[in-house]
Amino acid sequence: MDDPAASRNVFQRATETALYLRVALPDTLQHPKVAIVCGSGLGGLAETIHPEPRLETAYANIPNFPQSTVQGHAGKLIFGLIGPAKTPVVLLVGRAHFYEGHTMDLVTFATRVCKVMGVEIIIVTNAAGGLNQEYAVGDIVCLNDHLNMAGLVGIHPLRGPNIDDFGVRFPPLSDAYDLDLRRRAHQAWKRLGLDKQKRRLHEGVYAFVAGPTYETRAECRMLRAFGADVVGMSTVPEIIVARHSGLRVLAFSLVTNSAVLEAGPRGDDEAIQAMSKDELEQHLSKGKANHEEVLEAGREAAKDMQALVKQILSDLYVQ
Repeated sequence: MDDPAASRNVFQRATETALYLRVALPDTLQHPKVAIVCGSGLGGLAETIHPEPRLETAYANIPNFPQSTVQGHAGKLIFGLIGPAKTPVVLLVGRAHFYEGHTMDLVTFATRVCKVMGVEIIIVTNAAGGLNQEYAVGDIVCLNDHLNMAGLVGIHPLRGPNIDDFGVRFPPLSDAYDLDLRRRAHQAWKRLGLDKQKRRLHEGVYAFVAGPTYETRAECRMLRAFGADVVGMSTVPEIIVARHSGLRVLAFSLVTNSAVLEAGPRGDDEAIQAMSKDELEQHLSKGKANHEEVLEAGREAAKDMQALVKQILSDLYVQ
C-alpha cells in the first residue's frame, strides 16, 4: 500500500462496508462492543450468543470483504447479544489468510470494519502448533506476546502511508495483549472450574509465519529458541491493526498438534538401513501435522473455549 490514496481508500471502504451492514441491523445490534474472531474449527463460538435478535450474513454478500478458501473457515459475520448483560457482539466465523494470496490490507480489513462500527474489544482465536513441550494437544494458550516473523522481513500490515483515521504512524506493541483482559481470562477459567480438568490454560508467545506449509523441524527449533510457545499462520496481522486502531485485544490459541523439535533421521543412521520404503515413510512422518487433526482438536475444545469467552464477557459487562 505505497499509494497515499490507497491508504485513504481503506478507511473509505471500511466505512462503506460498516454502513452497508448497519442498514440490515436492528437498533440493538448497530454498535457491537466486542468482536470475536473464530479460528479453524472454532466456529462453534457462535453458540455463545442469544438466538434473538441475530443477523447472519456470508462474507460473499458483504461489499469489499475478502473470501476465505480454507476448510473449517465458514466465512460469515454473525451479529447478536451475549451474556446476562446482552452485550452486542459480532462474530467473524472464518478469516482470510495471507497465504491464500490476499494482501495484508485485505487480511486485516474486517478488523478495520469492526473499529468503524464501534467495537472496543477484539477477542481473536486460532488453531496453533505447540512448540512448548509442556503444552498438550487440546490445551488453550492466552497470548501475552508475539513474534511477527513475516513483519520482520517487511510483510507488515501497517507498511505504506499511515492511515491517520485509524491511528498513529508508530504504534507501540509492548502492551498489545491487554493485561486486565488476560487477568479476567484466568479468573473466568477458575470460576468455571476448568482448572480441575485435564485441559490447561497457559500464557505464552505466538509466532506468526506466512504459511501455507507447516514448519520444518529446524524452523520449529529456531522459533522455540526465539521464545515462541505456539506457531500459526494468522492472528498477528489482525492484532497489529486492532492496536493501531485503539482496540483492546485478548487472544487465545488452541494447541491442535505438537510440533516436532528433534532433528529428523539421517540417511546414514544405522537404524534405518534395513527399513523398507514404507517403513522409512512411516519413520519420517512421526509427528507430521495435518489440517484434519487441527479441525478435530478444535471440535473437542470448542465447549471450553465457548464457556470461557462467554464468562469473560459476562464478568466484564455485569459489574
